[in-house]
Amino acid sequence: MHIHELARLAGAHNRLHLPAEFAALEPCGFSIDSRTVRAGELFFAVTGEVFDGHAFVKAALDRGACGAVIAKELPELSEADRSRCLMVADPLRALQDLAHNLLAEWGKPIIGITGSMGKTTTKEMTARVLEQTGRVHKSVGNLNNAYGLPLTVLKMISDGANMEDFDFAVLEMGMSFAGEITRLTEIAPPWVSVVVNVAPVHLENFSSIEGIATAKAEIVQGMRSDGTAILNADDERVYRMAKIAFDERHPQARLLTFGRHELAHVTAHDVVTNGLLGSRFTLVTPKGSAPVALSLPGEHFILNALAAAASGLRFGLTPEVIAQALSTTKAAYHRGEILTFEAGFTMVDDTYNSNPTALQEATKLLAAVPAAGRTVLVAGEMLELGPEAARLHAECGKLAAQLGIGLIVGVRGLAADLLQGAREAGMAETQLHFAADSAAAGLWLAEQVGAGDVVLVKGSRGVKTELVIEQLKERFGLAGMPDAQAAHVR
Repeated sequence: MHIHELARLAGAHNRLHLPAEFAALEPCGFSIDSRTVRAGELFFAVTGEVFDGHAFVKAALDRGACGAVIAKELPELSEADRSRCLMVADPLRALQDLAHNLLAEWGKPIIGITGSMGKTTTKEMTARVLEQTGRVHKSVGNLNNAYGLPLTVLKMISDGANMEDFDFAVLEMGMSFAGEITRLTEIAPPWVSVVVNVAPVHLENFSSIEGIATAKAEIVQGMRSDGTAILNADDERVYRMAKIAFDERHPQARLLTFGRHELAHVTAHDVVTNGLLGSRFTLVTPKGSAPVALSLPGEHFILNALAAAASGLRFGLTPEVIAQALSTTKAAYHRGEILTFEAGFTMVDDTYNSNPTALQEATKLLAAVPAAGRTVLVAGEMLELGPEAARLHAECGKLAAQLGIGLIVGVRGLAADLLQGAREAGMAETQLHFAADSAAAGLWLAEQVGAGDVVLVKGSRGVKTELVIEQLKERFGLAGMPDAQAAHVR
């Protein structure tokens, strides 16, 4: 898309006075970071909590950005550089308006997904299902906030792509504060709003878990008037959002529920769990049933699959087609990946993020593995839990002890309270170790881990527990997972 078209959609004040050569350019992409901007990208000088992007416009242009979106005159720019600038009132708002207007002109289905945990897995599964009927654009990485979501949308017109290359947009919508999801739904109004769950995450920004539920419900409030709400029937706080789906803002709304609850529209029967090898179940829907063989480890992934199945039903897919798509879904990066090492131990890489509910579910999975060696839990500090943080960490440690986990490595800060909870529940001191950071945890674990051990690594994003895994990869090297090696995790 040419600069002159982008200027119109972003609301640039000087769009009618751009040099012809600049107006005719087609950016290869879009950036808000002068350190990573690529040659040919359009740079938005966004003002954040810490930095004002205007201070880095010259650096971005020097790195090869084709132009910049700015809100004020910058005397350090040459006349040639100033001619490559779009003037707007607010670069962030311009970025968001550009994404919104692109989607509005495109006019095809937007599936918005939120939840305290499992958003990315649900997004991946939903995209896999919808790929059976059309071309899907989906969120990548953690681009799910007021900065990331518009950048995700702009990838639809980056690197030679255009909006008409896609039939669906599957977008994560995350939040840390009340009102954030409302803004995201203004940028990308969902045709389908999926709420996976509500858990005690970002409690330092909310007075209670009910406040989190209210913030998550914004995705239902912000869906189109004829939108479909897809809600977790097993989570009471999510199920109550059905009232919002049918309020006066949504006169033509539809509702689909998913879960193990007997009244859910989309559910799972005959569930058989196979530990780290995944699970099998029968997908049951109003349109019929079909068998699913899910490779992702842990029964909690079944709920993500049911949410994705509900989206597939909304767009007319049969249970058989949905089941086949779910059966070919792989774990997302750092979200339940199974790694086997040449030294004979197995690791579950669940390092992307953590919260008390997710850690407890993952610990139950670890405890259920009939390992030949020990079960080892590497638990990083869980952030943004507010005044209840110490207690929540301790409860997770207590559960790990009760489930018989063989060794716990607590990483950083409040992970010490997790170890104390395990200690008070009867775990021996020889089964507990505290590391000041993830690098130290990796070095220590490398001297302790042995053949037959099964290790689960999980922690909040800021703790960078993936460094534990990287150290073990460097020390031992990865192996494949032939049947003989996989036998001990069956």
